[in-house]
Amino acid sequence: MAFRGKLAPKGYCGGMFGIRKTLQLGASVFGLSALLLLALPELFLDLLLLDSSSAALVWSMRMIGVTLVALAGNMWMNSKNSNDSQVKKVGLVMAIAATGLGVLTLLIPATYGWFTICYAAIGFAFGANYTLCLIRKKF
Repeated sequence: MAFRGKLAPKGYCGGMFGIRKTLQLGASVFGLSALLLLALPELFLDLLLLDSSSAALVWSMRMIGVTLVALAGNMWMNSKNSNDSQVKKVGLVMAIAATGLGVLTLLIPATYGWFTICYAAIGFAFGANYTLCLIRKKF
């Protein structure tokens, strides 16, 4: 779908969301991940084909869940309350972080399963979207 001139909805970035909408979508994904990590860390570990009986790994997943709550909140608030210059900076940080999430997911010390591949792909997709929106200057 191609939009010309002022017909494009605010935040539309040539087939993708702008940085603000990507931050909101990412905050929602991280928020849901945080709930899963806090409530059912063993399930998340099982999906990643890691040892869900390890107390240290369960604790680590819950710690990550808490940090994702903070990250999701910051992403959402920046998308709503920051000016374009600040959103650009947040988008750059998130482009690096999302791509890093994809890379680290592929470095998992376990056999790749469907969830690992999907989780990495989601990180790469967000990283690519932030990057393209930064290049196109779509906020």
